[in-house]
Amino acid sequence: MGLFLRLREENVLPNAHTFAGVFTAASNAVDVSGGKQAHALAIKTASFGDVFVGSSLLNVYCKAGLVADARKMFDRMHERNSVSWATMVSGYASLRMAAEAVRLFLLMHEEGEDQNEFVFTSVLSALAAPESVDCGKQIHCLAAKMGLLSFASVWNALVTMYGKCGGLEDALQAFEFSSAKNSITWSAMITGYAQGGESHKALKLFSSMHFSGVGPSEFTLVGVINACSGIGAVKEGRQAHCYCVKLGFEEQIYIMTALVDMYAKCGSIGDARKGFDYLQEPDVVLWTSMIGGYVQNGENESALCLYCRMQSEGVAANELTMASVLKACASLAALEQGKQIHAGIIKHGLGLKIPIGSALSSMYAKCGSLEDGNLVFRRMPSRDVLSWNAMISGLSQNGFGSAALDLFEEMRVEGVKPDYVTFVNVLSACSHMGLVDRGWTYYKMMSDEFGIEPRVEHYACMVDLLSRAGKLNEAKDFIESTTVDHGLCLWRILLGACRNHRNYELGAYAGEKLMELGSPESSAYVLLSSVYTALGKRDDVERVRRLMKAQGVCKEPGCSWIELKSGVHVFVVGDQMHPQIQEICSELRILSKQMKDEGYQPAPESLNSIVLSSDDEGMAGEMCFA
Repeated sequence: MGLFLRLREENVLPNAHTFAGVFTAASNAVDVSGGKQAHALAIKTASFGDVFVGSSLLNVYCKAGLVADARKMFDRMHERNSVSWATMVSGYASLRMAAEAVRLFLLMHEEGEDQNEFVFTSVLSALAAPESVDCGKQIHCLAAKMGLLSFASVWNALVTMYGKCGGLEDALQAFEFSSAKNSITWSAMITGYAQGGESHKALKLFSSMHFSGVGPSEFTLVGVINACSGIGAVKEGRQAHCYCVKLGFEEQIYIMTALVDMYAKCGSIGDARKGFDYLQEPDVVLWTSMIGGYVQNGENESALCLYCRMQSEGVAANELTMASVLKACASLAALEQGKQIHAGIIKHGLGLKIPIGSALSSMYAKCGSLEDGNLVFRRMPSRDVLSWNAMISGLSQNGFGSAALDLFEEMRVEGVKPDYVTFVNVLSACSHMGLVDRGWTYYKMMSDEFGIEPRVEHYACMVDLLSRAGKLNEAKDFIESTTVDHGLCLWRILLGACRNHRNYELGAYAGEKLMELGSPESSAYVLLSSVYTALGKRDDVERVRRLMKAQGVCKEPGCSWIELKSGVHVFVVGDQMHPQIQEICSELRILSKQMKDEGYQPAPESLNSIVLSSDDEGMAGEMCFA
């Protein structure tokens, strides 16, 4: 471009070949301003009519994402060749405008233009949704009819298209029929498996690729790392990481982003942070992966701190960043921080589209601000099943079970298909309202009407529903009739309900079931001990306590927090680190004395729980108000 400016300064008139070169340089540098200036000069010098000049200029606009301008210029071209058509189709594909790309491809076919392998690969790259697979198959047939399947690039595009559209079996057939597999072919199939939830097959195929002698590219390894993320295979992920280092790919931004995401999803948040700190790039995807990793691992405070640092370093957040930060606020019930994030969303013009709208309504609902949550929900331009789930869950958890069920019925009327999470929320609402018959109706609807097989979460909701309604024997029979491996949770729910309803005999039965299964949770031992205390069976109380010690089960210290004046105060049992601990303990002593003076006496099972979960010598230290 600099040489072209010098040419103009010396009053040398450019020709068509010069313009073709200038436009190619402008497209490579994504220099839209320079491209437009050269465009004006080409019109002025009557060089625009040359097909090579026009095709090169098309590429400038398409690479800059200005497909509307590109299409205007394309329609005004007096002469077009296969490069012009392929460039325009590719421009639509790059912006995921599949319908426009296919329409232009059909127009080219109708006008009898020569459709070569470049045009086919361009239109196939535009198809990336399940509803596009039939169109992709028709283009596949047309490519076979025109004898274009001898080109490796066409097979690569077919494998990629079928993988993105969810047709993994068709993708595998295209992969196997490809006679000249290269690194791109293998990468396309591995990525298709990883994105389609077949991570084990992706890793197995990568192993076959390695032994076949085909060298992987950085894109291959991104697919492999994503496959490890999908199944939590941290061991294989570390091996892929070492391979990246060996091949010199570690400093590639997309490789490091995939590694950070993989380590975070596998629970190795420390390794994820090391990778993040190693690269230190102002890349929004990298920052989002790290923030999302913190949220996935429950380190919500760290997620918010990193987001604040992201803002201070001037890295602009995107929709996924905001959604992750809002999830952190929801988990912490940090309403004020959530409102600040909402203000940032408005400031940056991100709107209420998915996933921001869903995360925002969920945050307000989980923080108890249902009116704001519903307002966001109703203002969303489109709502998917996650949006509905978030609002139904918020209503159910905040005691508005009837409103939650009404919203579910509205969801059905609008034709949104519920998923398994929806029914967990609906059954939970029925449980809190004591609607046993309606709960059974929804439970049967789940499989009969929507073909959703009940999971452990649904069984837990039904046991809770029956238990809260006092139908403990029916809950017991339901647990013993289940065919899925429910572990300990169902018996634990029944045990707690038996104590609340004072059905101690059935409670002892449920508790002993938990002991047989080797429950590692202290709550089961504490509940069973309180049941035996109520039955007056001191020998069984001592047996449970000895069993708890023999199993090495320890009660996790309780933790709570409160938001006050834009600050979050965290309290842990036995912790004396709070700066105002003396004042807090003094106030607790006053409250304790007032409770005793008014005749309050703790229930026997509560005292037993304290004794069972604490060492006698350490109780006074933990109860500063005693």
